[in-house]
Amino acid sequence: MEAANSSLCKLFWVSLFAVAFAFIESSIVVYLRGLYYSEGLTFPLKMIGEKHLAVELVREAATIVVLVAVGVIAGRKAWERVAYFLVPFGLWDIFYYVWLKVTLDWPQTLTDWDVLFLIPVPWIAPMIAPVLLALLISVCGMVMLARLNKGLSFKPQLPSWLLASLATVLVLYSFMYESPAILRGGTPSPYPYVLLIVSLVLYLIGFFVACRPVNRKH
Repeated sequence: MEAANSSLCKLFWVSLFAVAFAFIESSIVVYLRGLYYSEGLTFPLKMIGEKHLAVELVREAATIVVLVAVGVIAGRKAWERVAYFLVPFGLWDIFYYVWLKVTLDWPQTLTDWDVLFLIPVPWIAPMIAPVLLALLISVCGMVMLARLNKGLSFKPQLPSWLLASLATVLVLYSFMYESPAILRGGTPSPYPYVLLIVSLVLYLIGFFVACRPVNRKH
């Protein structure tokens, strides 16, 4: 019972961190929108200044480092650390858009386009795409923690790795395939929602397969 309470307490603080960190991230976007997109994010994109771009690239990399560090600090073993990375990562991404809605009244709809990431090229998609992916990530992380706390195994085998790898390739392609056109000052073509749906299904199947040997201790 004490161990379970400790895990719940840790999950609470990790989740609270993600929500607060999401506000920090969204506040930076508020400033950038004020500088470059005072009338809202539209295409073709305005290229931000070189100095601001350099800072933004480093900030994005630092964000991932911070989230990884949280997982490493919170977890005790490898997969527990992964789970404590997945939960705040997903919540951070979801609440990033919640805070943008609060501060900028944006997005107006779930299909509004957004620039998701800049490394190594701009990632663009309707905001519903990263939100659905983030929701799946955070739920999977919570399920992993629940299983590990019960002494159940989480040992992905080759099929799970292959399914997850294929899903990752598909979803990243859906985010980056229009990057060359965007960098040339173009506008994105309709988003390939089919790739997103297939990716989510593959992730779910791979995760389910990884959770199947419930009778083994980790």
